[in-house]
Amino acid sequence: MSFNPVAIGMSGLPLGSVPMVSLDLETTGLDTAKDRAIELAAVRLRLGEIADATFETFIDPGIPIPERSTAIHGISDQDIVGAVPFSQIMPNFATWAGTDVVIGYSIGFDLAILKGEHDRAGLAWSPPRALDVRQLVAVAAPRLPDQSMEVVAEWLGVGLEDRHRALGDAKSAARLLLALLPALREKGIATLGQAERACRELDSRENLSAGSGWHAVAINPDQLQKQVSEYARIDSFPYRHTVSELMNSPPETLSGEVPLEQGLKRMIEKSVSSVFLSPDDKGYAILTERDVMRAVAEQAGAALKTPIRDFAQGPLVTIDQDEFIYKATTLMADRGFRHLGVVDGQGILVGALSARDLLKQRAGDALSLGSAIENAESVAALGRVWSELVTVVRGLVHEHVDPRDIAAIISRELRALTKRACELALIEMAGEGLGQPPCDYAVLVLGSGGRGESLLAMDQDNAIVFAEGDPGGAQDQWFETLGRKMADILDHVGVCYCKGGIMASMPAWRKDIAHWREQLDQWLADARLEDIMNIDVFFDAKPVHGNERLAMDLMSEAQAAAAGERQFLKTMERDVAGFSSALNWRGRPKLKSGRVDLKMYGIMPIFQVARLLAVRHGIMAHSTPARLLQAKPSVPGFEGMIESLMSAHKILLGAILNQQLRDLRAGIPLANKVAPAEMDDHARQELYWAMGQIENVKSLVGDAAFMG
Repeated sequence: MSFNPVAIGMSGLPLGSVPMVSLDLETTGLDTAKDRAIELAAVRLRLGEIADATFETFIDPGIPIPERSTAIHGISDQDIVGAVPFSQIMPNFATWAGTDVVIGYSIGFDLAILKGEHDRAGLAWSPPRALDVRQLVAVAAPRLPDQSMEVVAEWLGVGLEDRHRALGDAKSAARLLLALLPALREKGIATLGQAERACRELDSRENLSAGSGWHAVAINPDQLQKQVSEYARIDSFPYRHTVSELMNSPPETLSGEVPLEQGLKRMIEKSVSSVFLSPDDKGYAILTERDVMRAVAEQAGAALKTPIRDFAQGPLVTIDQDEFIYKATTLMADRGFRHLGVVDGQGILVGALSARDLLKQRAGDALSLGSAIENAESVAALGRVWSELVTVVRGLVHEHVDPRDIAAIISRELRALTKRACELALIEMAGEGLGQPPCDYAVLVLGSGGRGESLLAMDQDNAIVFAEGDPGGAQDQWFETLGRKMADILDHVGVCYCKGGIMASMPAWRKDIAHWREQLDQWLADARLEDIMNIDVFFDAKPVHGNERLAMDLMSEAQAAAAGERQFLKTMERDVAGFSSALNWRGRPKLKSGRVDLKMYGIMPIFQVARLLAVRHGIMAHSTPARLLQAKPSVPGFEGMIESLMSAHKILLGAILNQQLRDLRAGIPLANKVAPAEMDDHARQELYWAMGQIENVKSLVGDAAFMG
């Protein structure tokens, strides 16, 4: 028995969240062709920490241990008396290691020894997915005088334990890797796939394995096994449809003073399993058929004359009507509910959703994604969500789900990720004695995450609005700490810092509401290009944590004010129409290094014109498709052009998403650039058509719909 088959699914997982086994061998010598293993030890790494679980055993090599080897590790023939041969140990170790990624210091040597042991024992050899800590050191710090464990440990400030014994060296390699992670992130190496790619490139340049007899470490992506669980046709229904499509509307609402028998009569007449109580100072409450049965069982006929407020449950747990069905399923499963209230964007009750409305077979393992984010208890645990998100996305792409819906799902989870990062930051601040928030506040996700158009190349776009406090004052400093900790957590789990600095940790994106109003007024009045870019991002904002009403009121004020600023709208129009075409005279993309930036030359002009239409015509929708759809009545004669842009938007999102999945597997840093040569003929022709539609944006901007 050898190592378990390696899988593709973890390629996008942040290194600190990858389940690993740190392995080390002690041997009879350094000749991988003839020397034998005499000791094997390993330690687990879980969620960025070294776990207590260890594996340690002597191995009978079948040959005497040379004295020169004993002088190094201290293991003699006497020590291994009673040890069993390798063939009896490997099956147990393979079971213990599972599918974890194997790491070690100069692990290529250990793998070569293990392969030799397999060959001698007649066991089939299947190499593990592995990383060499020494190679990663060479990538992160190429100017170190040498890459011995002693030098590297001194550089990283890590202590070595029981040097030249298997368990001690395995623990030391694990500590070195964990200490190395920040330096790797600075080099743009954050995920397992990126680390493997860096090691392959280093091995190729320096020929580290060839000639030494060592085993190659970083596996080529083509060797990774595509697990059934990663490409299975998942049930995509909950990811395609929103709560509004299944809810019962309008909701049945009664006064809390009516008797129970009247509530029961309403349920029977309307064929519903619940009614809502008109809101009081605590909000809505709910009376379900189970509440009725419980009341009658306890009080018999007297219950029917009792006001329903005595049996109702509150406050009501609600879900937004625009949420996908999988979120409702997860919320019900996590909280043990059978009913949810459904609210609109203003928090007004508009419907009811029950377990009967949801098909139970729709809920599967993939639906646990949102719950995993919301219940993550540590930063490393939150990072593992990245892998689950990629698995869901890969399955949805395989199901041919509309890329716009996939982008909406990714965006929803990005917002949930940001919310949980904020919650973890608050817990950390409380632990440091910084106390509770000094006033009301809201955290907002901006840009593509707010519009619902994020793909897998996420970065941070967020802001904080708080109730009161001057710049640099005590409140501002408190929220600066919150923004910084939140940004650090998001970066650690795979949502990179925003290169443009659009983060709540920066003063420009963290203000009290009075100073936000001043800033918005200035942007509107000055109407410079940089002002347009800033306020554009703000128009796409969605609150995710805190007092959401504080943010929503500010956003509504901003959009209403912009609609009346003629000069501001003119500047927006010039900005939208100022893009350059990425097509050459033959209608083919102008490529750089074989790729074309589809966000810059495709997605961006479309969402910019949609945003402009929304501001100009008072459209409150957030997503680009919804904005374009709602704008059609306002631009008569241009309906076909808008339809073409909506179709192009779908094709471009799909092209980027598929490229990101290919790049993720290959360990290439994710971006929005697509290689047409990697697409099949049909997809390539679709791409060319979609890019050709972008010129319609200029026609829309020049239309009279933007004049007046």
